[in-house]
Amino acid sequence: MLNITRSAYYKWLKREIPKKELEDISLGETVNKYHDKYGGILGYRRMTIFINRNENKDYKYKRIRRIMKILDISSSIRRVRKCCTVSNKNDEKAENILNRNFEASRPNEKWTSDVCEFKIPKSDKKLYLSAFIDLYDRSIVSWQISYQNNNILVFDTFDKAIEANPDAQPLFHSDRGFQYTSLAFKNKLEKQGIQQSMSRVACCLDNAVSEGLWGIFREEMYKLYDIHDEESLISAIENYINFYNYHRYQERYDSKSPIEVRFEALKTNTPKFYPIPINKRIEKYKANLAMKNPTEITSIG
Repeated sequence: MLNITRSAYYKWLKREIPKKELEDISLGETVNKYHDKYGGILGYRRMTIFINRNENKDYKYKRIRRIMKILDISSSIRRVRKCCTVSNKNDEKAENILNRNFEASRPNEKWTSDVCEFKIPKSDKKLYLSAFIDLYDRSIVSWQISYQNNNILVFDTFDKAIEANPDAQPLFHSDRGFQYTSLAFKNKLEKQGIQQSMSRVACCLDNAVSEGLWGIFREEMYKLYDIHDEESLISAIENYINFYNYHRYQERYDSKSPIEVRFEALKTNTPKFYPIPINKRIEKYKANLAMKNPTEITSIG
């Protein structure tokens, strides 16, 4: 059936296994271990980073990708979230000053924020998580959980962020949620000397970093932890934030975690700059769009 001679099969069966193949077998076992340990959230790039850091190796991406393909292992793909905020004429609006410039040269230069909703299993209740993200290192600088999505949730998150960073005066960017457009929140920002920036109506990509965090959060957290009730959900949120800040190594940051990058930057007057990698597909799209309508290109981040 395989069109192989009997002698060739036995010759292969009794052969001495090459050293390279033995290494690949061992590497495959390691890949399987990390795949199971992290609930299948690691793609071949982050799988390479985790194995190289924790096992003190120097594997290349292509080799890990080949092993994962043989083992039929792949990471989960995040679902696209479709939603937008309706504008209210009574809101305390702010211009989109950030303008999708998600790079920062130092900690506490730019913060973004959003609120995420979680359904409590076996219940009709919900939990709400508010988080502030630093665009320099993508760390979660403060967060707060509540059973109600109200002003107090965001205000408490802000107070915790300032308590941890008392001298911070970042550009603060968010969507047009009612908490961020309230006069009370505007006054809190002005008191701290913080300039406010807001996404445009129905432009979720203006706050892409925060929106992206929730996509990562939902996809990875439910694979890393057993969530079956209210207590386990709260525990999973707390544990994942710790994992994200301290143990989720990122290629952009030289295989370091957000907190490692943050601590290194805070110890020097000239923090290392980490540019956002160029996405060739986006650049091609922008070039084509510019050729068709040059006036539209400024709105694409």
